[in-house]
This record gives sequence, structure tokens and C-alpha cells, in this order.
Amino acid sequence: MPGEKLHIIPHNYKVNRELRSENLNQKPKLIWFTGLSGSGKSTLANALETHLSNHGFNTYLLDGDNVRTGLNSDLDFSEESRVENIRRIGEVANLMLDAGLVVLSAFVSPFGADRELVKQKVGSDNYIEIYVSTSLEECERRDTKGLYAKARKGEISNFTGISSPFEAPTTPDMDINTESVSVEEAVAQIGTLLNEKLKL
Repeated sequence: MPGEKLHIIPHNYKVNRELRSENLNQKPKLIWFTGLSGSGKSTLANALETHLSNHGFNTYLLDGDNVRTGLNSDLDFSEESRVENIRRIGEVANLMLDAGLVVLSAFVSPFGADRELVKQKVGSDNYIEIYVSTSLEECERRDTKGLYAKARKGEISNFTGISSPFEAPTTPDMDINTESVSVEEAVAQIGTLLNEKLKL
């Protein structure tokens, strides 16, 4: 019942985000990769996390398929479930930021309103958006998981880019097209962007 929420009183603990951040010697940030399936989000996020880890940062990578095998295994791919999927990820990411971590997330996250809610949840200063703008034609040519072929046959409904829209970011912090930029080049570019944002 809505009234029951009146009895929820959050605790304030002595060890807070600022202290955890100081102990880890880094600024907690959420690096949000968005783009079509097959665009290269997970590949870039994985390579970037390796790069950051090698440089001493404490990180965690949240990936769409991995999260759907556990936390969000009860959700389907209806529009309502997609909205809830991203809402939950935003909450989890915010907890990880509170732990002082640099969080990387790789999700199609097709709706602009959902990405904006995540940004508001974690704070705009803590949110870095990377748009992996690889074209639908290239993503479908790659079809790394065989999903586009199934979507074209009608075996998958509400598939982003085919039967469900993708709302591209209008002002991302960085736009990466993996058709023209290698993984190594992309990581170098993102690393330059993050150079001062992650350091205390």
C-alpha cells in the first residue's frame, strides 16, 4: 500500500560515498554505452574496463544479456519490461556508485526518457554517455547473435531497429562508430575523455 512507504526511513551511515571514493582514490562515474544490438557496446565496454583496471581503477561492468539471466530474468522484451529493465539497472548502478566504483553499462536502452531517468538518478555529473552509432545495416550484417534474422522472420517481436524504435541520443558525451573506428582507437578516445573525470 502507498501509505506503508511512510514507515520507510533511510539510515545515514558514517562510511559514505565520499569516504569510499577517497579510499579508492577515484571519482565514481557511470559510463553508459547505448546503441543497437551488434553495434559493439559490450566489446567496447569490456576493452575499456580492461584499460581502466590496468590503470588502477576499481570498476564493474553491467551487461544487458548478463543482467537478464539473473536480476532481470523475470522481464520480457515488451516496452513496459524494457522500461523496468533500465530502471532497475539505474538503481543498481547508483548503489555501485555509492560504493565508490567506476561503473560501465552496455545496454541497448532504446528510449531516451529511460536514459534520462538514469542520468537523473545518478546525477548528471556522474553520468557519461557513449553512443555507439554503428548503422543498422552494419549491425544486421554482423548479426553476431542471429537476432536480426529471427526478427526479420517474425520470430522475435519488439526488436529494436526492426519492429521497435531506437531513439538515438542527441547530445552524447561521445559518439563512436565501430564501422570506422577500431576498438583500440575507441578506447583511446574514451580514455582521453575520462582522463580527468575519474581522478580525485
